[in-house]
Amino acid sequence: MPEQAEKVSSAEYSSVKNALRILNCFTSEEPEKRVSDIAAELGIGKSTVSRLLSTLAGEGFVAKDAENQKYRLGLRLLTLSSIVSSQLEVRREAKPILSTLVRETGEAAHIAVFESQEVVYIEQIECSHPVRILSYVGRRNPLHATSSGKILLSFQDPVTIAKVLSEPLASFSRYTITDPDQLKSQLAAIREAEFCLSDSEYLDDVVSMAAPIRDYTKQVVAAISLIGPKHRIQRHLIPSMRNKVVKAAKEISRSLGYMA
Repeated sequence: MPEQAEKVSSAEYSSVKNALRILNCFTSEEPEKRVSDIAAELGIGKSTVSRLLSTLAGEGFVAKDAENQKYRLGLRLLTLSSIVSSQLEVRREAKPILSTLVRETGEAAHIAVFESQEVVYIEQIECSHPVRILSYVGRRNPLHATSSGKILLSFQDPVTIAKVLSEPLASFSRYTITDPDQLKSQLAAIREAEFCLSDSEYLDDVVSMAAPIRDYTKQVVAAISLIGPKHRIQRHLIPSMRNKVVKAAKEISRSLGYMA
């Protein structure tokens, strides 16, 4: 049985690799190709190429011209490209504003995006006295236990929110919200306020706060957050820090073309 599972895994890996090779064989000089052309270029059987192209076409990654029977890259790749471009633009526009936020508050600041039902940090500016906190560029954290995650989740469509709430909500501290109904109510309040404060929900004695970032389409594309230890982010400082975080979010949004 293990040998069979290993063979299946190997076959799946080979199919994925060949599918990616097919996508990479299209160029500006040769934007359209027949099955036989791809098979000869990559050294793959025509039946395999035909099968993989059908799968890719079904997902929108390639399209077939009915007249000349040639394949070309599909519009799904354009959608993925726009996502990457958007993230790169957010990082570029956010960095100087993040630096100002860190300088004014003395705490670390991050930019995060929603991806595969997790929050992913794409930019970070550390403060002059950092503490060991589990957030860095590329880090994935849970949506339901972080301020950035809850901001991003609150602005997702109802189907996505329902899917997240239908799955077990892991507990990371005694303050983590694990009840779906309670979290759903909180998400509605966060969406209304366009602000989220998280106190020791993911890490004990760590406080974070976040606000949404919009682009020219008025959609929430990222979140900006401030994070630090509870002994520094004390209750009487939170209103001032909140104002600075919200202001930074609005500045980044405007730089991305958002108009209220």
